[in-house]
Amino acid sequence: MSTVARTAVIVDAVRTPSGRGKPGGALSGIHPVDLAAHVLRATLERNGLESSQIDDVLLGCVSQVGEQTMNIARQAVLAAGFDERVPATTIDRQCGSSQQAAHFAAQGVMAGQYDIVIAGGVESMSRVPLGIAASVAGSPFSPALHERYPAGLVNQGVSAELIAARWDLSRETLDAFAAESHRRAADAAAQGRFASQLLPVPTDAGEFAVDETVRPATTEAGLSGLAPAFRTDALAERFPELDWRITPGNSSPLTDGASAVLIVSEQKAIELGLTPRARFHAFAVVGDDPLMMLTGPIPATRRILERSGLGIEDIDAYEVNEAFASVPLAWAAEVGADAAKLNPWGGAIALGHALGSSGTRLLGTLLAHLEATGGRYGLQTMCEGGGMANATIIERL
Repeated sequence: MSTVARTAVIVDAVRTPSGRGKPGGALSGIHPVDLAAHVLRATLERNGLESSQIDDVLLGCVSQVGEQTMNIARQAVLAAGFDERVPATTIDRQCGSSQQAAHFAAQGVMAGQYDIVIAGGVESMSRVPLGIAASVAGSPFSPALHERYPAGLVNQGVSAELIAARWDLSRETLDAFAAESHRRAADAAAQGRFASQLLPVPTDAGEFAVDETVRPATTEAGLSGLAPAFRTDALAERFPELDWRITPGNSSPLTDGASAVLIVSEQKAIELGLTPRARFHAFAVVGDDPLMMLTGPIPATRRILERSGLGIEDIDAYEVNEAFASVPLAWAAEVGADAAKLNPWGGAIALGHALGSSGTRLLGTLLAHLEATGGRYGLQTMCEGGGMANATIIERL
């Protein structure tokens, strides 16, 4: 492998359909290792590769406990039948874990340390519930952390409430955005927009091939009756300025899923007869206020635009993770984004947020949208637990 800087390109992107992340969800009967192995095998098969050609496998996973522990990436490589000499590692940058995996993979290619690498992620929120690690192994909030933040940090739902209040986003605005997410996702699915990415999953109930989280009949009126999800008496006393607008309807649902992208040096892709579909144009990662927590996409976007020399008007589509409706709405207001370009095929409120998988799920959706519309540049950014965000710009080839 050369040590000369090279172009990193995306050759393929696959994902499972999104399953409801609760008992009885379509993917809840599948071990997360096997779910990840499914997308790894498909990546090889779709591109005529042997596993021995893969230099590394980098997978994101957030709840690394129980069935998702012991370096789930390595377990998935073995479960997929890969050559035992193929290494793998698991990455936790919270919700941006697989986006970070794609960054590391592309940067490794560009540095000449990889020729062919698979980046992706997996999360089974039905089998490994969110927050279970703290319940079985203790809190991550140490005495030193409490000393720095004596009032205490909060969960992401409260951060979403703080964002809604700071940017004066009404309950009606949040619910309207959520309903539009479902409408766009349902329209995209009906037009077959996800077909190039979607990988059906065999289950005991038959083949699962459609996103279970999209609700085409969702309306703003229907969402208006849902109660706030994160208000408690103690939090209401601590944050009297909040009127509690975040509900299950304008938040992303608990989700099961896996996704992967095949990242190759442009030279190697040509050598193997593979078609480069997009190149990585720029990267950024930032830390931000851990109390507001979910505002990181704003400084991450400003940083990546400055690094790339592009303006927000030069970007043809933005994928901004819809952890909560307030996040992309505040982001759009701050960076001057065109609402029509924001999550044009729906976002996580409709398509689900399988934590460790979401980064490469968004990347695949962004790539497919650029190809379908003839767009050149796409921007992806995600808020992350602890107050961080990744940003990526790709250029369609």
